[in-house]
Amino acid sequence: MGKFVFVTGGVVSSLGKGLATASLGMLLARRGLDVRFLKFDPYLNHDAGTMNPEQHGEVFVTDDGAETDLDLGHYERFAGVDLDRGANVTAGRIYADVLSRERAGVYGGHTVQVIPHVTDAIKERLREREGGPRTVTLVELGGTVGDIEGQPFLEAIRQFVLERDPRDTVSVHLVLIPRVPGGGVPGTDWTEKTKPAQHSAQRVRMAGLAIDYLLCRSNAPITKASREKLALFCQVPCGNVIDVPDVESVYDLPFHLHEQGFDAAVCARLGLQAPEADLAAWRAFADAVRRPARAVRIAVVAKYTGMADCYKSLCEAFVHTGVVRGVKIAADWISAESLEGADRMTALTGVAGIVVPGGFGIRGTAGKMAAARWARRTGTPFLGLCYGLHCAVVDFARDVCGASGATSGEWQNDDNRPFAGSLPATPDTEGALTEEWITLLDGQGAATPRGGTLRLGAQPCVLAPGTKTRAAYGADRVEERHRHRYEVNPGKVESLERRGMRISGRHPESGLVEMIELDGPGWFVATQAHPEFKSRPLAPHPLFLAFLDAALARDMAFPS
Repeated sequence: MGKFVFVTGGVVSSLGKGLATASLGMLLARRGLDVRFLKFDPYLNHDAGTMNPEQHGEVFVTDDGAETDLDLGHYERFAGVDLDRGANVTAGRIYADVLSRERAGVYGGHTVQVIPHVTDAIKERLREREGGPRTVTLVELGGTVGDIEGQPFLEAIRQFVLERDPRDTVSVHLVLIPRVPGGGVPGTDWTEKTKPAQHSAQRVRMAGLAIDYLLCRSNAPITKASREKLALFCQVPCGNVIDVPDVESVYDLPFHLHEQGFDAAVCARLGLQAPEADLAAWRAFADAVRRPARAVRIAVVAKYTGMADCYKSLCEAFVHTGVVRGVKIAADWISAESLEGADRMTALTGVAGIVVPGGFGIRGTAGKMAAARWARRTGTPFLGLCYGLHCAVVDFARDVCGASGATSGEWQNDDNRPFAGSLPATPDTEGALTEEWITLLDGQGAATPRGGTLRLGAQPCVLAPGTKTRAAYGADRVEERHRHRYEVNPGKVESLERRGMRISGRHPESGLVEMIELDGPGWFVATQAHPEFKSRPLAPHPLFLAFLDAALARDMAFPS
């Protein structure tokens, strides 16, 4: 029988359950155990694919094309695993499965209820992730234990634990320990408050679950008095109250847990004999993150700039890549809309490189195209990701190929009129006929449902010899993860190549354009894929590494 670790959270969300789960997974994996992950999200969306990233964070895509919660990115990066669609299950999918079975008569006329039908469906998902006796499946429940939509999941976990051997499961609960003004602690002007954690633990016990380990989030190590109070009122041994204060880098978190014996205690609780975790390479990486030799400025021209979680994998890819060269990539987050005007490009002056990441819709498109044009004309290294490729191609078509009406099918109204901003705001283009240089993929018509219907997951790409892209990868064939509905119009490829845009990567069967670059000495590359999803702390993505090398060379030649 496999082993399970259940991670819940209380008081408030976004305390770091995902990072704590990922850190424990990394420690267990480095002890030689087979580590698996499962994220339960209690919201009713079928998956994260149609959710606004400003509300939910980025949509992380797996090799098999699942659009998932961003925590799966943490799991993959920390534990060094590639996950599949079964690693993220929402309440929407559970209810859809149950209702589908009801319509098919599977329940034989019984009244369909939360217990047992919904809880049984949840337990099925748990059993699907189970492995052998040295497999540990870490199960994170999104949100907090007080959320009404999470109650069926808590009940299913309670039943699952009850049905197992006591040494098969571990329950971990993460809580907030806030500090408020007041001299409750001698010699200080603050007081630690444990009541929120006590009430949260009470909700867990009311759900029928015992807490084996209590993770205490705070902005500094908690006091001995608070630890003893939490142990007493949360019914947890004092030694199982684990301190989780703020750390300088998220990559330091595994060490903090390891130094308190958390991974060793979990192994002992599960009856697993496992060697000490080999953390030497991770420690060297984490040390390098905290001590870069210098910083290099990279502009990220994006639609969403108020919340880094919208581009979480991109942020982490910057960290991984910078460590290899001993630098910190200091990202200047620039709203694409702020660049919509010829006199507004000063924000890009002095940066060593420009990245235009993925996105959807018309908002900010003119600014993204302006950034691509600036990079092309000034020789600033450029990396376009997915939508960034579309913007680079359309701008090249207008500025170099003379196609003043070049546009994307994504930028059209229902009556095929361009949205404002989708054509250059110059007198000579007034009334220009639009041409779709970026067009819908086959099978992506207007009647297609929005969720889960894009071109998703790992796709093969053959790289052209003699290209910067092939040199970056050091291979002639690669696979990258995709998430898009539009592609470069095959009928326009000849015009692009004739004017100096190289198609450096194609799908081997369909011929779809996967990567482009510009001829000449500069570094201007864009990909239809999302390579940031495959970057790892100890294995930075080669395309990001080549981009950084070009940016460092420019930074040395033209220091700001």
